[in-house]
Amino acid sequence: MKAIVYERYGSPDVLKLEEIDKPAVPDDGVLVRVRAASVNPYDWHFMRGEPLIARIAFGLRSPKQRFLGLDLAGEVEAVGKDVTQFQAGDEVFGTGPGAFAEYACTRDKSLAARPAGLTFEQAAAVPVAAITALQGLRDHGHLQSGQRVLINGASGGVGTFAVQIAKALGALVTGVCSTRNVDMVRSLGADRVIDYTQEDFTRGGERYDLILDVAGSRAWSDLKRVLDARATVVVIGGPNTNRWLGPVSHLIKIRLASAGDSRKAVNFVASVNKEDLVVMQELLQARKVTPVIDRTYSLSETPEAVRYLEAGHARGKVVITV
Repeated sequence: MKAIVYERYGSPDVLKLEEIDKPAVPDDGVLVRVRAASVNPYDWHFMRGEPLIARIAFGLRSPKQRFLGLDLAGEVEAVGKDVTQFQAGDEVFGTGPGAFAEYACTRDKSLAARPAGLTFEQAAAVPVAAITALQGLRDHGHLQSGQRVLINGASGGVGTFAVQIAKALGALVTGVCSTRNVDMVRSLGADRVIDYTQEDFTRGGERYDLILDVAGSRAWSDLKRVLDARATVVVIGGPNTNRWLGPVSHLIKIRLASAGDSRKAVNFVASVNKEDLVVMQELLQARKVTPVIDRTYSLSETPEAVRYLEAGHARGKVVITV
């Protein structure tokens, strides 16, 4: 099979399309014929081996794992003897390591049936970004119907899902984005859209019960000005200005600055699981959420896809067709 592989850390130029063996299927495994995958910041962090502290897990001098990609959608090719929920021919979406390939092997707990009415490309755009948004709003932000939520970074992969999921949960949603994305964010259902090139949301008169800071760019001293007394800021990622700590340095600063405040800041790493994939499946089939896809690339163009996402200007998701 064909797959994207890399032997050393570096720019997207280290990514190569090569012919390799299909992965073996363990007893609890599912082999998926990948029809589409999508790119996440997760992928270029692994590709570059940054932040450098993460090389303790990634591999100190070279990557332990030669393959990239996590989000996928496709057809079940084969299952292990302990798998009962899926069979060959089922159409699925979810996550599987090494998804930038013609085949990927994963566990059944990382998959769900492809939502009816969605293309493989749309389904592949969902898992990591949508579930990060869902868990950030529901589990860590404890968002309730009628509350006011601001999503900073509303036009990116996580942000476009967050606007729609927050509306589905009954929130009053304000999205923050650049000028070129204002109409798109409004079309997703945002009640108000702030163009950050024209207005600083931390200087406005509105107060929020929850801020989902996808951009991860604002200091606690800025954010707390627009928070209600017991509001929460959920920080997802952050500026990658520190090679050793990367976004972690921003998370540390904001957690320390918010210590002892009645308002709190939290951060987390999303955990993609079958239960939340099914939640997203239902929202997608009910047309309460629609994936936003900026660009699609072929498998051989994966380096260009990663380069485009890494530049930081993608509207919604970047998808790879296989």
